[in-house]
Amino acid sequence: MDEIKRSVLRSPADVRGFADFDGPLYYAPTGFIDHADDPNTLPLAGSRRGFSALEIIRRREGGGAESMILPLLALEGWVQNSGRVDEINNVLDRLMAKRPEYAGLDMASCHVMGIINVTPDSFSDGGDYNTTADAVARGRKMVEMGASILDVGGESTRPGADEVSEQEEINRVVPVIRDLAADGHVISIDTRHASVMEAAIEAGAAIINDVTGLEGDERAMEVAAASGKPVMLMHMQGEPGTMQADPQYDCAVLDVYDYLLDRIESCERAGISRDRICIDPGIGFGKTLSHNLELLSRLAIFHGLGCPILLGTSRKSFIGKIDPKAEPKQRLGGSIASAVNGWRHGVQMIRVHDVQETVQALSVASSTSIV
Repeated sequence: MDEIKRSVLRSPADVRGFADFDGPLYYAPTGFIDHADDPNTLPLAGSRRGFSALEIIRRREGGGAESMILPLLALEGWVQNSGRVDEINNVLDRLMAKRPEYAGLDMASCHVMGIINVTPDSFSDGGDYNTTADAVARGRKMVEMGASILDVGGESTRPGADEVSEQEEINRVVPVIRDLAADGHVISIDTRHASVMEAAIEAGAAIINDVTGLEGDERAMEVAAASGKPVMLMHMQGEPGTMQADPQYDCAVLDVYDYLLDRIESCERAGISRDRICIDPGIGFGKTLSHNLELLSRLAIFHGLGCPILLGTSRKSFIGKIDPKAEPKQRLGGSIASAVNGWRHGVQMIRVHDVQETVQALSVASSTSIV
């Protein structure tokens, strides 16, 4: 029961039905266009991209959700009828506000994050850069190709991956981070273990990227808060080994949104301010194909959390479910298509294996499209 049914609004009564609803509502910007060229749009997260409408979503009794599209030109009247003036003003403030710099990067632009897996068993490139020298060379090449961030990981989180000791993970990533950070590059450490976070930060990592949203290790929140570093909070249902067994949601988009909001608020209580937080909806982590596609179609809803958005779709299995003949390294087309979709929804960072091709695709998309 996770699909969002879009209502066909045939009469004023249909619109009033949403206005009279007394439960929580969710707001996804849509109708994207270049804000600088259209006075009837509002800026999305302080960028040139604008939105001309809101998709207003509510949960349905018994499961699932339904929505309506409301053009901004009709928003004022609906807001007055709904009695949600303060709520809508707060939502619009979060959707429009320019995001502060994140790890020194301007969040009005879309940045490419290059993946460096120092592992023998990652799902797509395990063993390709399994030595320090190979991984460092790969990172330097990615920066030349246009990567703004290098995401270094020493543990595979694919379903069924072998467990790795924290010391082994440290041994894999620290030399790579130390060399790349010494070059002046922005490095994120992809780990769910507090001890690895500490070692990586000492080696020069600028960002903590945790697939468990700082929940996988009881010390993770404390370490992240004390570090003063920016954090990336991802949604994952279950554990890596079993997450794809039978993932279930009432409504995937709204459930992920609520989870990430809760994690942001937990971080704030622990001393991690919102301007240090980036969120990631976790494509492929405890989600079916339909869950992933629903999330990809409504990525812009996550701008309502007031944080930069990281999207990771590169070579993932949902592409293989759409094109069953494509092995991981044959999924470049799907990876680029989903990256451009993320750019269209205003995401600020895209995590990829194929940096040069993605940078080129985003450059062409931004040069040839008003959205």
